[in-house]
Amino acid sequence: MLFIATLGSSLLVASIDFISFFLGLEILSVSLYVLISYFRTNENGLEGGIKYLVLAATSAAFLLFGMALVYSGLGTMAFNQFTSRISSPDTNLILAVTGFSMIIIGVGFKLALVPFHLWTPDVYQGAPAPVTAFIATVSKGGMFALMLRLFVEINVHQYPSLILTFTIIAAASMLIGNLLAIRQNNIKRILAYSSIAHLGYVLVAFLATGSLGIQAVTFYLVAYFITTLGAFGVVTVLSVKDHEAEDIKEYEGLFWSHPVIAAVFTVMLFSLAGIPLTIGFISKYYVLAAGINSSLWFLVIVLVVSSAVGLYYYLRIITAMYRQVVESYDKSLKIKISFPLSGGIALTILTVLLIWYGIFPSALITAIQSIINIKLGSGI
Repeated sequence: MLFIATLGSSLLVASIDFISFFLGLEILSVSLYVLISYFRTNENGLEGGIKYLVLAATSAAFLLFGMALVYSGLGTMAFNQFTSRISSPDTNLILAVTGFSMIIIGVGFKLALVPFHLWTPDVYQGAPAPVTAFIATVSKGGMFALMLRLFVEINVHQYPSLILTFTIIAAASMLIGNLLAIRQNNIKRILAYSSIAHLGYVLVAFLATGSLGIQAVTFYLVAYFITTLGAFGVVTVLSVKDHEAEDIKEYEGLFWSHPVIAAVFTVMLFSLAGIPLTIGFISKYYVLAAGINSSLWFLVIVLVVSSAVGLYYYLRIITAMYRQVVESYDKSLKIKISFPLSGGIALTILTVLLIWYGIFPSALITAIQSIINIKLGSGI
C-alpha cells in the first residue's frame, strides 16, 4: 500500500493533464483509505478511514465536475495549453474560472486547508503514526507540487477572483489551524491542526509573484517535510504495541527518563514554531520575504500573529517534557520503550538536517534556485 500510494503521489507530481492528475490522485487516495484503517481492531482508525473515504469521494465529485467545466470552457485538458486557450476568443472564461474554483475545493480537501480541514484531526489521530507522517508529507507535498505547476501554467495572478479566494483560504487556515490547536491535549491532533496552519503559510509564498515565491514554497515544503517526519518519528519511537503515545500527559517528565528523545522532539517543535537556528526559521523568513516583496501585507500580518499564537501549544509540549513529575502518567511506557536502530538513524539524520540547514541554508537555497531556473526556462 505504501508503494502504491507513493506511485500515486509520483504520478500526481508528473501529471501533464487532468486525466493523469485524477488517476494519480485516486491511486494515492485509495491506498490511504487502507493505510488509515489498517489495524481493524482500532476503532479510531476505522472511524478515520471511513471519514476520509466519504469526504474524499465528495471532493472527487467537485474535482471531476470542475475538470469538466474547464474542458468545456477551454476545449483542452493539457496543462501546457491552458495559457494559449485562455487568450483565445472562443474561450468561455466564465466556465473556465468556475471550473478552476471547483478544482480548488478538491485540492483544498487533499491539502486540508480551511474550510476543507474537518477530516484532518480525526484521520491523524486514528491512523498509525508512520501513516500519519506519510499523509502529512508525501500526500500533501505531491498535491502542492502539482498545484504550483498548474497555476504557474495559467498565471493565476491575472485572475483577481482566484487570488481573493486563495487569500481568504490562506488567512483562515493560519488563524483557525493555530487557534484550534490551542485546546488540544492529543499530540497527533495538535500536529494535525499545526499542519493546517503551516500549509496556510505556504499559500502566502504561493500567492507571491516572481521566482522568489516559487523558491519560498519549495524551501518551506522541504523544511516542513524534515520537521514533520521528525515529529511523528518521535511519536512512533515512544509508542508501544497496541498503544501510541498521543496524550500530552504521557510526555510529562520525558526529559528525565529519555533525554535524547526529548531533545530531538524539542528541536522539531522549535522548528515548527520558527525558532532561529532551525530550518523552520529560515523557511518562515523566506515566506515572509516573498510576501513582503509582493506587498501581501494582510497575509504577512496574519502570518506573524498566527505564528505567535502557535508558540503557545508548542511550548505546552516542551514544558511538559521538561517538567519534573513524581510518577509517570503511564509507568509501563517507560519500561517498554525501545529505541530501534533504524529509528535512531532516521531521527539523527532528520535532526542534523534540521539544524544544518537552519545554520547553513545557502547550499539548499542555491540548489532550489538552480532547479527552478531550469524549469522556468524550459516551461514547468
